[in-house]
Amino acid sequence: MAKLSLVFSLCFCTAVCADAQQIRFRDITAQAGIHFVHNNGAFGKKYLPETMGPGCAFIDFDNDGWPDILLVNGEDWPGHQRIASTPKLYRNNHDGTFSDVTRKAGLAVSMFGLGVAVGDYDNDGYDDLFLSALGQSHLFHNNGNGTFTEVTKAAGLWGPNEFSTGAAWVDYDRDGKLDLVVANYVQWSLPGDLYCTLDGAHKSYCTPESYKGSSARLWHNLGNGKFEDVTQRANFYEPTSKSLGVAILDYNADGWPDILLANDTQPNKLYLNKRDGTFEEKGVSAGIAFSEDGVARAGMGVDAADYDRSGRPSLIITNFANQMISLYHNEGNGLFVDEAPRSDVGRATLVTLGFSCFFFDYDNDGWPDIFVADGHIENEIERVQKRVSYAEPPHLFRNLGAGKFQEVTESMGSAFAAPKVARGAAYADIDNDGFLDVLVTTNGGRSYLFHNEGGGNHSLRVKLVGTKSNRDGIGSVVRVKSGKDEQWQMLRSGSSYLSQSELVLTFGLGKEAKADSLEVQWPSGQVDKLSNISASQTVTIQEGKGVMASRPYAKPSMGRGKTSVVTKSPGRQTGRSRL
Repeated sequence: MAKLSLVFSLCFCTAVCADAQQIRFRDITAQAGIHFVHNNGAFGKKYLPETMGPGCAFIDFDNDGWPDILLVNGEDWPGHQRIASTPKLYRNNHDGTFSDVTRKAGLAVSMFGLGVAVGDYDNDGYDDLFLSALGQSHLFHNNGNGTFTEVTKAAGLWGPNEFSTGAAWVDYDRDGKLDLVVANYVQWSLPGDLYCTLDGAHKSYCTPESYKGSSARLWHNLGNGKFEDVTQRANFYEPTSKSLGVAILDYNADGWPDILLANDTQPNKLYLNKRDGTFEEKGVSAGIAFSEDGVARAGMGVDAADYDRSGRPSLIITNFANQMISLYHNEGNGLFVDEAPRSDVGRATLVTLGFSCFFFDYDNDGWPDIFVADGHIENEIERVQKRVSYAEPPHLFRNLGAGKFQEVTESMGSAFAAPKVARGAAYADIDNDGFLDVLVTTNGGRSYLFHNEGGGNHSLRVKLVGTKSNRDGIGSVVRVKSGKDEQWQMLRSGSSYLSQSELVLTFGLGKEAKADSLEVQWPSGQVDKLSNISASQTVTIQEGKGVMASRPYAKPSMGRGKTSVVTKSPGRQTGRSRL
């Protein structure tokens, strides 16, 4: 029996590895015209904020159906100005290249930027931008003509001088208007900077334990272009938090969005939506506040998805080096159990320091895979910890079904697997070929745009247009049935680390050429049902009216090589043999 099990395992691994090797992520940054270098302001003083950014986002700011790129930037410190730096907006040219339209778009605004969140807060049909920053964060309204106007003061968001990090748009009271949650890190200032050292001789970057925490903020959308701070009224105030990642999920399946905050050296927070404008913090009772041994870890990035088709959203949270990432499985009774210590996901991430993370189906087989962007904060860490590196390879874990993952990073191409000091990361289908591409930023360095050289498996992309619900359809749950497979996703802002992926849902269908049924559950309570939807297209669904538009995928334009096509895709472990 043991010998048979060994043979099965060897065959299983061989099939999985062979399939995974058919896909590559090719670095197309230079040919795409992305020439961005992050300015973290560092000049030897080792100020804490220098280590944190930058984030990134995909936003279709001109509504042409092609995702554009927003890269957050820092700036020089007062008294040590060297270069002018601003965020960068790159317009998608529909041919695999992008053009820098930052100045034309009105976004050439200097700030010590960190994170970004995308959402149409005034329901005018154009997505707006919120940029979190050290000091004053900024809200930019999309004018619908290729330009943005800063409306921070007019919107009532001016004033808080904080160390703001992750952010997400969420209609927490389901009134049809997007509200805003903003994570805050620690109470740090230039005059209050502390001296810390790793070796007793040189200054190093301090850990957040050296500084007091700061509560996240919840901004309620009043519907007239203005927001009000309801942090305390909503029972969202927690001054000991040191938050970085923000994820929106409905973990108890009651139809109301809950909020997860990943905290650095403080317990993670899980805010249960009480459906009356208030929240109840459930992190400890839900099992996600601490590690298995009761220690608050260094939570960075976060995401939520139903990775095992249980019908419930589970979680990933990246942590510091020597802590491994958390893979919290939703047990369906209000409790999460960390499966990472018993998984390849945990063992492979024990030494690396993870920042961004997300679930996405890179091979379109219908099972959410995991991406983790890594990079240390201390460039001299190898002097004191020999097995820990400053620049680190990312992790890509292929979902094998039955709750199992296998790391396939090295088979994705040398550029993709190369060590980086990574921070932000997001995904989108940049060329409308049905496969998800990946954008990665590095601290103090260049950004990377990786094109997914996939093929073979089908997919269906869904864009939502709300009417009674918010225009983006954020918070909607889409369920797709194809053959014997059933899967679902919630459209969400936020997640990852300081970053946001596109507001279009991609469903991998494997070898199925159509979705037998598609159901949208909107935040308003409206349910739209469709049937027999062909694969290999993007369908736009309007609330209450069904398919508003459909567009077939574009022909591949990125110069795929012969080795880039998936020739077979073994089935997942769902009770049937893969042999």
